[in-house]
Amino acid sequence: MIRNATLPDGRRHDIEIGDGRIAAFLPPTPAEPVFVLPPLIDGHIHLDKTLLGLPWVPNQATGPNVSDRIEAERKVRASRTVSETETGANLVRQVVASGTLHMRSHVDIDNQLGLKNLHAVLEVREKFRDLVTIEIVAFPQSGIARSPGTAKLLDEAIAAGADLVGGLDPVGIDGDLDGHLDAIFGIASRRGVGIDIHLHDSGEGGLAEVMAIAERTRANGLKGKVAISHAFALGSVSPELTKRAADLLAETGVAIMSHGPGAAAMPPVKLLKEHGVEVFSGSDNIRDAWSPFGNGDMLERAMLVGYRANFRHDDELGLAYEMVTAAPARVLGLKDYGIRIGGPADFVAVEAGTLVEAVAARPRRKWVMKAGRVVARDGVLTPP
Repeated sequence: MIRNATLPDGRRHDIEIGDGRIAAFLPPTPAEPVFVLPPLIDGHIHLDKTLLGLPWVPNQATGPNVSDRIEAERKVRASRTVSETETGANLVRQVVASGTLHMRSHVDIDNQLGLKNLHAVLEVREKFRDLVTIEIVAFPQSGIARSPGTAKLLDEAIAAGADLVGGLDPVGIDGDLDGHLDAIFGIASRRGVGIDIHLHDSGEGGLAEVMAIAERTRANGLKGKVAISHAFALGSVSPELTKRAADLLAETGVAIMSHGPGAAAMPPVKLLKEHGVEVFSGSDNIRDAWSPFGNGDMLERAMLVGYRANFRHDDELGLAYEMVTAAPARVLGLKDYGIRIGGPADFVAVEAGTLVEAVAARPRRKWVMKAGRVVARDGVLTPP
C-alpha cells in the first residue's frame, strides 16, 4: 500500500498494490503525504557512447560541425580502457535511480565497429531487463554512403535484436538524400520496423529533408513509426514554413524529438503540438565524446526544454512534463503505461506538490518503484 498519495492530476488516494500492479485506489488515510508520478521515459539516449565511470575525458572536437565531432569520437573510442557494456551499465543505474524506467537508445553501427556496440547494449538490456525497458536503434553515426557496408550492417543489426533503424543527416553527412532514405526506408519496410533519424541539418535545406522524410513515411505506410531527432531546421526557418511542415508531419504521423539543445535552433514545441505533431524528449549525450554534460534526469531535461522554449505558465510546463512521460510512451508504443487500476505499480516519488513544480524544481526522488518493489532511494539503486 502507498498511503496518502497525490497523483499528477491532483487526486489523493491510498494505492493498493498486488502482484506488481495497481489493484485499487482507496480513500486516503492519515500518513506522511507523498507525490507520485508515473515512470519517466528517455526517448533518446546513447548508452554505448557514455564514458560514465571513467576518469574525466576532455572534449577533443576541433570544430563545431557534426563531422568534426564524429572524428573526435573516433579518437576517444580507440583509447577506451573500459568496455561499452560496463559504462552503459553505469548509465542505466544512474537513470533508473532518477526515475527513468523506459528508454530508447541509439547504438553506433559503422564499418569499423561492425555490431560490437550493439552486442554491448544488448548485454546491458538483458542485465537490466527486470528494471528498465530499452528500445534499440541501429544508428549509422558515420553515415551510410561515407561508411561503405553500413547499410548491410544496419540490416544485420535488426536481425540481431535492434528494434529500429536509424539515419543521420542524409545531405549534411552523406550528401545523398535519396540514397540515404532509400537505404533506411528499405530496411524498415523489409524488416517491419520503425525509423528514428538524427537530423541536424538546418535552414530550408534541412526543412526539405524533413518534408522528404514525411513523404517517404506516407509512401511506405509507416505512419506512427517514424521519428526525427533534433530537427533543428524546424526552429531555423520562418513560422510559415514551419507550420506547413508541421501539418505534413501531423498528417504522416512523424514524431519530433528535442532535448532542448544548448546552442542550436530548437523546434518550436508549442507550435508543433498545436498542429498535432507528437513531440517528445530525451537526454541525448551524457558524459561522452560529444558532450561533457548530462546526467539522465528526465525531470531536469523537461526543465531544460521549458527553459529553452521560454515556458513560464503551468500549461506550458505541463507540455514539458508530457514530453518525458506520456508522449514518449506513445512514440515507443508502451501499451502498459500510466497510473491506473490494473496498470503496473511503477512510480516515482518526488518532493513536490504538483507535476509542474516537479518540472520547475527538479526535486529529489524519494524513491522509485518498479512492479511494486522499491528499486531506488534518494537517487541510489537499492540491492536486488
